[in-house]
Amino acid sequence: MRLIAPFDPWCSKICTCPSKYSLSAYTGCSHRCLYCYITSYVRDPFNARPKKDFIRRLTREMPKVERDIPIAIASSSDPYPPCEEELELTRAMLKILVRWSAKILLITKSNLVGRDIDILKSARAAVGITITTLDSELAARLEPSAPSPDKRLNTLAELNDAGIMCGARIDPIIPGINSDEKHLGELVNSLAKAGVKHVTASTYKAKPDSYRRLANAFPDHERYLRFHYWTMGESMAGSRYLTSEMRLKLIKGVKQLAEARGISFASCREGLRDYESSASCDSSHLIPNVS
Repeated sequence: MRLIAPFDPWCSKICTCPSKYSLSAYTGCSHRCLYCYITSYVRDPFNARPKKDFIRRLTREMPKVERDIPIAIASSSDPYPPCEEELELTRAMLKILVRWSAKILLITKSNLVGRDIDILKSARAAVGITITTLDSELAARLEPSAPSPDKRLNTLAELNDAGIMCGARIDPIIPGINSDEKHLGELVNSLAKAGVKHVTASTYKAKPDSYRRLANAFPDHERYLRFHYWTMGESMAGSRYLTSEMRLKLIKGVKQLAEARGISFASCREGLRDYESSASCDSSHLIPNVS
């Protein structure tokens, strides 16, 4: 099996990502986010472990990569699990990609990406950091093993100060949990202050396993979530979605907040064509074109 493969092997009709590759040094993700979709197809999903012979295989594959197609790191396994601090596989990978002048899109929930600023400053790279809430207690319930929102915000500011282009994902927005308009407004303002150039927002897409985890963690919200996803919601792309009206209200709200701060905006896999963007949904348009 190849390490570097085309993104979205399922060819989803509602995926608006530009052409890109997907690459990860790890299988599984140790952040243990309740809403994570990888539990539906990855064995032992919340235990990040390095891929066998990763550096050797990556070095062998690099000559076959089209250098103007971005490499997204990573779509279903965070490139900075706790074990990366010791193993440094992602750091070694970045050094190889820089030598090949590859276009790099780093996607993470970890402040550990700040460790690699020295490499990223000389790379054709952009970084996207996911922050679902500013509330540290809520974040700890939703994302039990991920770094705190404050650490992620501080890292965004550090990356921006180093001249590295940054986007942010508000993903997922879960109705009744982190969807409050005032809450989202404060989050967007904080992202703007940290120097974020682009925001991508996405609503929670329910699958039975992730829904059970959310319902168990937020029992007071279970009836509300069940009504909006399983009673009123719709099936699309293998998940349960909110109604299009509810998705539109949430996505439109974040779009207005972002654009009021001069930040470009895109939605992700919402099927809301009027609220997609000329900017990429994944922040890959932030990657510098110069080698």
